[in-house]
Amino acid sequence: MTANLLTLNSSKTEFLLIGLKNQLAKIHNSSLDTFHSARNLGFIFDEHLTFSYQITVLFNACYYHIRKLRCIRPYLDSSTACTIATSIVHSNLDYCNSPYYKLFKSQLSRLQQIQNSLVRTVVKAPKSCHISPILRSFCWLRIAECIEYKLLALTYKVLTTTQPPYLYKLISVQRPRSTRSSSVVTLARPPSLSSLKITDRSFRYASPCLWNQLPVSLRLNRLKNATFIINFCNVCHFFIVNAFIDVYYYFLTFNTSMDWTLPNLLRTFNHCENLYVSLQLSGRC
Repeated sequence: MTANLLTLNSSKTEFLLIGLKNQLAKIHNSSLDTFHSARNLGFIFDEHLTFSYQITVLFNACYYHIRKLRCIRPYLDSSTACTIATSIVHSNLDYCNSPYYKLFKSQLSRLQQIQNSLVRTVVKAPKSCHISPILRSFCWLRIAECIEYKLLALTYKVLTTTQPPYLYKLISVQRPRSTRSSSVVTLARPPSLSSLKITDRSFRYASPCLWNQLPVSLRLNRLKNATFIINFCNVCHFFIVNAFIDVYYYFLTFNTSMDWTLPNLLRTFNHCENLYVSLQLSGRC
């Protein structure tokens, strides 16, 4: 920080030690003023990485907006209500949700409760109704599936762009055993150096585990094939049901003669992502 002419603001700096209870109990240093939790980019980390305080804050904030939406819901049409629910509440559930991977079911159930209440508010359904058909009509995945999708999308972008470098260094492509499987991208699972369950929640271990479970058609090494990009979005993207049609016609209309080099391909993939976001906010997916 000194080389970059930066300094710490002591009034805004929080020192957090992360570890297990028995590990933190061995640390005795009165000179360190540590905190039990710290906020970084709007996400609260606690000393045991249980994210209980983060989920509590998110739970209260989302239900505040859900109650406000429930008050004005009789005066809104379905499209407007869906847009408000997606942009204000569901976006908070999607923000930084990858650290929730393999979290305790009691914590994930609280997040799922938020999504269920949000959907029932939009469709004006009673609490006794079954939630799965409603989620399916909105083309929304459950919270646990949204977390897995976020990790898969991040893994795909790291493999295709090698960015960011600190994540690209954590994964490695396994060498094919035969020429038949040479076109399939398989990630090597690192050796388990610890028996702690929290190790499996890290990106280094979670990424190969989820990626290798994808169908072979999605793990083919076709980084310069537009059809592969569309198929990947169609299968992995949990809101792509309606957006896929628009993306498909976008390729046919504007990109029939496009040079599918890697930079052009990445720009087109980013366009697909932006198109999805615009369709999601407009309530079409």
